Amino acid sequence: MNRKAVTIAEDVTGMPGLASKVEDGGIGFDYRLGMGIPDFWIKLLKEQKDEDWNIYELWNVMNNRLPGVKTVAYAESHDQALVGDKTLAFWLMDQAMYWHMHVDDQDIVVDRGIALHKLLRLFTISLGGNAYLNFMGNEFGHPEWIDFPREGNNWSYKYARRQWSLPADPGLKYKYLAAFDQQMIKLIKDKNVLADEFATQLNMDEANKTIVFKRRGIIFVFNFHPFNSIPNYKFTVPEQGDYKIVLCSDNQEFGGHSRVDDQIAYPAVFNNDLQEWQLNIYVTNRTAIVLQKIN
Repeated sequence: MNRKAVTIAEDVTGMPGLASKVEDGGIGFDYRLGMGIPDFWIKLLKEQKDEDWNIYELWNVMNNRLPGVKTVAYAESHDQALVGDKTLAFWLMDQAMYWHMHVDDQDIVVDRGIALHKLLRLFTISLGGNAYLNFMGNEFGHPEWIDFPREGNNWSYKYARRQWSLPADPGLKYKYLAAFDQQMIKLIKDKNVLADEFATQLNMDEANKTIVFKRRGIIFVFNFHPFNSIPNYKFTVPEQGDYKIVLCSDNQEFGGHSRVDDQIAYPAVFNNDLQEWQLNIYVTNRTAIVLQKIN
């Protein structure tokens, strides 16, 4: 036995005991794959309009796992990237990826796709489990599938590759998704966010498609609404203090519109009627904002 090895079960059931020690009556895996999460995202994009998304369903799918069963969350993997299926980027932007990914090309389909691609991945990593899985090229929205040489494609090598040059090209928008993915993973690692088994829900606002939660002391604000941007949006925070934005998906460096000021501190104000501390910030549509208490 290699005591340094990590074992992961490819499991969609969340079977009790799957990640428990054998001597405790379990099966002995270290983690299970949260296979229902990528299937959910694809189904959502295929079957529902943005304005019909149910935020309670989003929350429940991300948290649908047993306590004590460590879960690897992921938004997509080889199942979506291989020929015959479509990645999240393809479901979001489709053929527009071939024509409108230059940084000077303003396209409403690509704009929506880039915004939601960032939100779905951050939502997954921050809520869906105790570890996170990327897949080759999906993090920057690779525009094509993987297809290995086989009889059905005349043994072609055309799609048996990933184009790593795409995010390295300063003239293409893939660099925005790659930059966001790098900062997202760095934040989760540096703040040790996944050390908390589950997040704590702070606010659910169906009218504005907005979800606020806390995990490992970090505050996550997700506005999934297609057009509702809310000035002076108030929500509960656990304690008094000043809070600073440590990641905002709407920043220009991530292909956003830089509508939120991330250079200032946001003080928590006590609401006497509700007897709780609240933050008051500008929450823009299709934006994720991550805050940390600084004092």
